[in-house]
Amino acid sequence: MLEEAGEVLENMLKASCLPLGFIVFLPAVLLLVAPPLPAADAAHEFTVYRMQQYDLQGQPYGTRNAVLNTEARTIDADVLSRRCVLMRLLDFSYEQYQKALRQSAGAVVIILPRAMAAVPQDVIRQFMETEPEMLAMETVVPVYFAVEDEALLSIYEQTQAASAAQGSASAAEVLLHTATANGFQMVTSGVQSKAVSDWLITSVEGRLTGLGGEDLPTIVIVAHYDAFGVAPWLSHGADSNGSGISVLLELARLFSRLYTYKRTHAAYNLLFFASGGGKFNYQGTKRWLEDNLDHTDSSLLQDNVAFVLCLDTVGRGDSLHLHVSKPPREGTLQHAFLRELEVVAAHQFPEVRFSMVHKKINLAEDILAWEHERFAIRRLPAFTLSHLESHRDGQRSSIMDVRSRVDSKTLTRNTRLIAEALTRVIYNLTEKGTPPDMPVFTEQMIQQEQLDSVMDWLTNQPRAAQLVDKDGTFLSTLEHYLSRYLKEVKPHHIKADKRDPEFVFYDQLKQVMNAYRVKPAIFDLLLAVCIGAYLGMAYTAVQHFDLLYKTVQRLLVKAKTQ
Repeated sequence: MLEEAGEVLENMLKASCLPLGFIVFLPAVLLLVAPPLPAADAAHEFTVYRMQQYDLQGQPYGTRNAVLNTEARTIDADVLSRRCVLMRLLDFSYEQYQKALRQSAGAVVIILPRAMAAVPQDVIRQFMETEPEMLAMETVVPVYFAVEDEALLSIYEQTQAASAAQGSASAAEVLLHTATANGFQMVTSGVQSKAVSDWLITSVEGRLTGLGGEDLPTIVIVAHYDAFGVAPWLSHGADSNGSGISVLLELARLFSRLYTYKRTHAAYNLLFFASGGGKFNYQGTKRWLEDNLDHTDSSLLQDNVAFVLCLDTVGRGDSLHLHVSKPPREGTLQHAFLRELEVVAAHQFPEVRFSMVHKKINLAEDILAWEHERFAIRRLPAFTLSHLESHRDGQRSSIMDVRSRVDSKTLTRNTRLIAEALTRVIYNLTEKGTPPDMPVFTEQMIQQEQLDSVMDWLTNQPRAAQLVDKDGTFLSTLEHYLSRYLKEVKPHHIKADKRDPEFVFYDQLKQVMNAYRVKPAIFDLLLAVCIGAYLGMAYTAVQHFDLLYKTVQRLLVKAKTQ
């Protein structure tokens, strides 16, 4: 039998019987000549950053899920159910995001450009407005962000092309494409997220003691250092609130020099407080006030607080607004500071539009608008200085708030304006007849390079409250910096109550995602059918080989006679 089969094959080749030879040898030829897929095309590994997941005042926010193992699609696909929807930032809209959630998408991955500074401003503004809405709507769909690279962009383009082809094809073409097309399976390496127990939020305080008696008035300067955005690992918070903390550090440096010499040592205590948890309803400030006002007999906050100045988002624009819960009364030091801000802005920085914004505290809201409201609730005179007119501005909580959004010249100018106004209040320069257009600090004393280096350090790392470890380098560097200029620098640690926590953080915020090139599940069924048919034909041919042999012989004889 084997000899007969060999004779048949030999005759097929000699007679150049193309159809049969083509059918017999085509699979082997394809396997030999088909180029192998490059490793980057077969699988690609990249880092993804998960959307916020936290509880605040018992209310859940963000995504509740972290596990992903599903096939990729773009938003153009007709069917998104149980699919990983890929979106590019340049094409992203909140309506498309909602569409993916309504269709029960398995996950959403938003691809961000590598050079964020090159993104058009209208795209940035739109996404800034969208971020709070994304967080306000709790979802069980895992939402991730990834930074674009060549391989990831190629995956997106191939997936988009496949989605577009399916939308314009006929039913038969769609069926064939569904069975044979290549796709990408998106798989995360992590496990389901869980609550982080006993996470500490750290704040740092330091002081400059005034010259004189024990009952000196105290001016408190506050700025929260943490950043916030839709994804913690992408929250660098350059303007909000890297600019605020950089001004606080510069003020500490300037006044430490003045307080070094007896001739310029003022009769005011200066208390500097870099608060943590500012983006989570100012938890660090709240607990610091409780510790100083309720649980301590002697504290600068209990004795004679002149006013509290909070700094928040002061690195852009030509406007400055003093946000107050209650307008200061004439004759008070806080009113004098307001007046000095107006005078300095008008005479030394005429390009700055300064105004006071009055907004009462809304205790019905779960989250306070500004940090000074924490102090105002405890009946301490306080206000917040910001270039933003409204606390609802999306710039305060966006991953788009990167280093390039802070204008170095504007930050330096605003630092000088604040320092000049504070100095004129502390040393009572207006009453002493100092002209309003005479600066106290020269350009050499407040250097743009100094502020730039601090801003570069602050924005070189994500500063989300969930990521700032009490033993990490950021807090140790911050404490060391303050210790160079202030006295009695010490950290304050707080953690949520176990029984009724005010805040709860979750892990799995940064993971590795793998994109595997795969065939659809129905392809396995189609392949099994084809293999079964081939084996059935082979089995039939072997069982009836004598008939096949005679048929081939007749064909060969007929071919020779022709």
